[in-house]
Amino acid sequence: MNHELERLEAMLRARPAFHSNEQRRAAYDAQAELFPLATDVRVDPMDAHGIPAEWTSTPTANAHEAILYLHGGGYAWGSLKSHRHLASELGRAAAMRTLAIDYRRAPEYPFPQALEDAASGYRFLLEAGFHPGRIAVASDSAGAGLAVALLVRLKALGVPQPACALLFSPWADMTASADSYTRNAARDPVLNRETMQFLAAQYLGTLPRETPLASPVFADLAAIAPLVIFVGTTEALLDDAIALARAAGLADVGVRLEIWPGMFHIWPSYHQVLAQGRQAIDRAGRLLREAMEAGEAAP
Repeated sequence: MNHELERLEAMLRARPAFHSNEQRRAAYDAQAELFPLATDVRVDPMDAHGIPAEWTSTPTANAHEAILYLHGGGYAWGSLKSHRHLASELGRAAAMRTLAIDYRRAPEYPFPQALEDAASGYRFLLEAGFHPGRIAVASDSAGAGLAVALLVRLKALGVPQPACALLFSPWADMTASADSYTRNAARDPVLNRETMQFLAAQYLGTLPRETPLASPVFADLAAIAPLVIFVGTTEALLDDAIALARAAGLADVGVRLEIWPGMFHIWPSYHQVLAQGRQAIDRAGRLLREAMEAGEAAP
């Protein structure tokens, strides 16, 4: 293990325990202060069909291409602020503008409100004139599960699919039954089974944990957009990512699964201090560019 990875994992393990959603939300936003935006990032707050949102862009961004970014945080935590550094740098790597939305969070707004907001954000881009072949959905953790649920929902509504969905460390199975929770219990410095069970209860309440639009490994994934999945070998959610890739592949969906040795949950978020984080951002950006270039129907 390299020194920067050791230091980062030690920092994550040393974080204090939080006893409320309010404390955790504040901690997410406070951590963002450690990762200032590059000076050439432009941030434009806006309203997307009543949902607080913001555009981020860099000078090389193509004005005709957009990333819809759905942040992680277990459907309860995370915000525009907490994920701005990740969303904006992914946009830079892909030479695209990024629209991040502040979807409603549990427990105040349980399932399916976050999904409704994600669908509204996507429709906003279509109505703004973006061709679906020039839109990518990008996401991390719970946001990645939400992204796949969005694709399934768009299919049901007859709305055109985006070019692809990029998923960092997806949470795709709210049963929290995967073996990697146990196998990586001592290796994952971010997540554990108990936390994910708590978050699932906040989001779903009494609904079954296998609800397909909350746990998309159980959804009918046929005819959704291609998936690009990044996951680390030390993650509690490793098996979620593998199961999602398998389910999508069996449904004849294009899938690229990248398993990064020694990496923990959403390591690309630490791209400013972790070389592998920067490498993952750059790799993801190249894959998004490939998806855009394949959207030949777009102007």
